[in-house]
Amino acid sequence: MTELTICGRGGQGGVTLAKLIATAAFQRGQYSQAFGVYAAERSGAPLAAYVRIDDREITNHNQVRQPDHVIVLDRTLVGPQVLAGLKPDGWIIVNTAESPDELSSIFSGWHVATVDATAIAVANKLGTRAVPIVNTTMLGAVARVLTFDWEQIVGALQSARFSEANLAAARTAYEAVRMALLPGVRAAAACAKSTAAPASLFDENVGAPPTIRTGAWATRRPHREQLTPPCVAACPAGNDVRSFVAELGKNNVDGALCILLETSPLPGVCGRVCPAPCMQRCNRNPFDESVQVRELERYAAEHGRRPAPTQPWRASRVAVVGSGPAGLSATYHLARLGHCVSLYESRDELGGLLRTGIPAYRLPRDVLDEEISHILRHGVKAHLGYQVDRATLLELSRRHDAVFVATGLQELRGLDLGPRADGFVMQGVDFLDRARGFDIAVRGERVVVIGGGNTAVDAARSALRLGAHPVRIFYRRTRAEMPAIGEEIDEALAEGVELQELVAPLALRPDNGEAVLTCARLALGEPDQTGRPRPIPLTSEDAQFDIRCDRVILAMGQGRDISLLPEGAEVRMNGALAGWAGAPLYFGGDFATNDGTVAAALGSGRRAAWHIHLALTGEDLFPPPLQPVASAEYVHWSQFDHSSAHHAPHAPPVQRRRSFVEVRQSLSDEPGHNVAAEEAARCLSCGVCNLCDQCIEHCPEGVLRRDGDCFRFDFDYCKGCGVCASQCPRGVIHMAEL
Repeated sequence: MTELTICGRGGQGGVTLAKLIATAAFQRGQYSQAFGVYAAERSGAPLAAYVRIDDREITNHNQVRQPDHVIVLDRTLVGPQVLAGLKPDGWIIVNTAESPDELSSIFSGWHVATVDATAIAVANKLGTRAVPIVNTTMLGAVARVLTFDWEQIVGALQSARFSEANLAAARTAYEAVRMALLPGVRAAAACAKSTAAPASLFDENVGAPPTIRTGAWATRRPHREQLTPPCVAACPAGNDVRSFVAELGKNNVDGALCILLETSPLPGVCGRVCPAPCMQRCNRNPFDESVQVRELERYAAEHGRRPAPTQPWRASRVAVVGSGPAGLSATYHLARLGHCVSLYESRDELGGLLRTGIPAYRLPRDVLDEEISHILRHGVKAHLGYQVDRATLLELSRRHDAVFVATGLQELRGLDLGPRADGFVMQGVDFLDRARGFDIAVRGERVVVIGGGNTAVDAARSALRLGAHPVRIFYRRTRAEMPAIGEEIDEALAEGVELQELVAPLALRPDNGEAVLTCARLALGEPDQTGRPRPIPLTSEDAQFDIRCDRVILAMGQGRDISLLPEGAEVRMNGALAGWAGAPLYFGGDFATNDGTVAAALGSGRRAAWHIHLALTGEDLFPPPLQPVASAEYVHWSQFDHSSAHHAPHAPPVQRRRSFVEVRQSLSDEPGHNVAAEEAARCLSCGVCNLCDQCIEHCPEGVLRRDGDCFRFDFDYCKGCGVCASQCPRGVIHMAEL
């Protein structure tokens, strides 16, 4: 993108010049944008106009802060302030009778072009001698410096219906402009700061502040306060969702990944298996569609470069028991903080239920392996096949300075289907573990899965892929109450899994080598302690029925195994269990919270790492409480356009039901545009300023100014009208009563 700033005075045609340059760019097939700063424009008053030119659609409507080139229409405006924000290779094109060399004391080291546009305009009778109109003349000089074809300049002037005199003046300037790279050290200038107070329209001395400080009239004042975006508040992992999405919107994929890695070591995993509460809370939901945060997280993980790992540098030693998401998260954050971490896992591979309980069609093994490898590269020592019981846990506590326990939910909930059910019934997590290694044969079997969570849905879909038919899920409530991820249920049904609601198994008996499962029909009653309606058995004649099947898979939840803890121990989240061993014990993940999601486990592991770090070093890393959430009522919807989300493609159901190919594919860039950046640009940046300058543009008193990324109200003159707050698209400005 090329950005131009035009500095002139009222009556010289600066805004029209901006439009002519934009038209010339349009003539050669580019996108262009031109606008001026009007406000109280009058003849002779300084003004600014801006031009943007790009090969892609222009969505930035702010004033130009860092121009590629500057055009000065009046010699009296020449000074160091012209250089404010100018890029190093930019041109300064000045209306002056002087040669570029004569300006070397001001613009040493810069590219400077000069043309006597005033004399040329007067000679062609454009304007008057007192106020010559130099816009078309300067267009010729700009065209020569910025290498526009002359035909494009002619087309721009003709489309604006300018006379032959304007065309002649432009041609003269095109040929007369003088260009030079001035010798010497490049002159520099800081961003110009406005020190003058706003002027009153009724003051004879317009340049001086008014006698009456009108801020005394105000009964309220505007204040800027960044709120918490709802996506950030909803993320159990604690990711700074808005910031990483904003970096993707700038096409800064590495920066986006670095932001994610500050809180989560598994963005590639979460970008696939997270239920995405951030998307459910996205303010765009009622407007059009939520920002596809999960797909963007996956995109950043797949395309971004990870920073170099750190190595342990502290003497403290920490043991982490369990390599599921909570254990991996605690390991990662403790290692980044310099602690020596040893990771203990009872199986022969790291990953916990990420590896054994999530099928490859949702989470490919190479993705999990790559992210675990990045964690281990932080100097972590992994111990596989290490069975932990009460005695070994005590031993670990004596060899380390702290122990974090994240063994997950190891106790499986069973169901008494009678003494003859053996041989037909197995647990869902065991089935998934065997299915991942194709260590179980169910081809041609009729399979019934009992449960409504993710394990139930995954078990059903895996059985279908291994050749079972039909595959049914029996759930005692309705689909609306199923705890499984809604999208996973949709995909299962599309693949051919059957869902029978309001059904509970009662008993199972064998019959000629197959099983007969007796079930009860249910209805929903009053809510139970979970807040969901309680299932109640029906008493009608057809309240019970039999179904023939070959295998029943139980997926009814799990509980924690506290047998490894001392007698009478009470598990408290983030609290250390001390006094029975050499080092305090900390607990996290599902073992402590039973939240049941990967994202929640990641957040639990990070918080545990902070607690351990605080205990070992005294350094408190816990962030301050979140600001209020910027819910939908903070957003000024009239400032935004509707736009459809970019959805990642899915493998077709006919392909999915017979293979473990990954169901959801990645967002893929297309020729000419970056799909991920376009999707990220849909983010509203709720409650967080993104420097749109709407408040400045609409302030009727001119009492709000921007200094870099900082905004400053002049309360001596602010009447508290509230226009800035009403025009802030994201609710950052609010009015407070005095």
